[in-house]
Amino acid sequence: MILPRAGTLLPALFCAGACAAPVPGARSTVTPEEPGPPWTTLFDGSSLCGWEVTAFGGEGEVELCDGALHLSPGSMLTGIHRTDGDALPTTDYELEVVAARLAGTDFFCGLTFPVGDSHATLILGGWGGALTGLSCLDGRDASENETKSYRSYPAGRDVAARVRVAPERIAAWVDGEPLFDVSIAGREVGLRPEVALSRPLGVACYATTARVRSVRIRILVE
Repeated sequence: MILPRAGTLLPALFCAGACAAPVPGARSTVTPEEPGPPWTTLFDGSSLCGWEVTAFGGEGEVELCDGALHLSPGSMLTGIHRTDGDALPTTDYELEVVAARLAGTDFFCGLTFPVGDSHATLILGGWGGALTGLSCLDGRDASENETKSYRSYPAGRDVAARVRVAPERIAAWVDGEPLFDVSIAGREVGLRPEVALSRPLGVACYATTARVRSVRIRILVE
């Protein structure tokens, strides 16, 4: 089912289910042996409760299909973002997204999230399909700062990316493998202008067909 274009209200059926229901079959970077607080599901593949298609301009189609969200290529970006920014934590939390590239050679997941009074974006598969890192630190995007790495993302294979935000650090993993653990103390954390509309929390792709199976969050400090 194709969703309404950005700026229009989503049909009520997309908010009919419980927004915090478990994600059946979703891959997680948290193993059964790793203790931690419970997760709250933000997107479970069946309901867009609390989400809105992002009005980037020239965005492609956004469709709920077969238990996942499919993002089609736009002239720039295609994505969704949360509408409940005031309810989201800004530190001491973890965020996980399960996503895949279906076609294309640029980033299939730009995960934008709150960091204190600012925001940052975890990029998976940018700049030709492999660049992975955090944008932006001290004005330098994922291709220019110390979080940069290169990974293979085979078409159609789901990956689980997890971000941990603490008062002075941001860490990330892909399929349980560490990506980076970087200090943000005394540093400028911000966004590239192109993804500013993904605030406060959003998922976007660039010139790429992407699939998003789940998004979930957990608070680390009571």
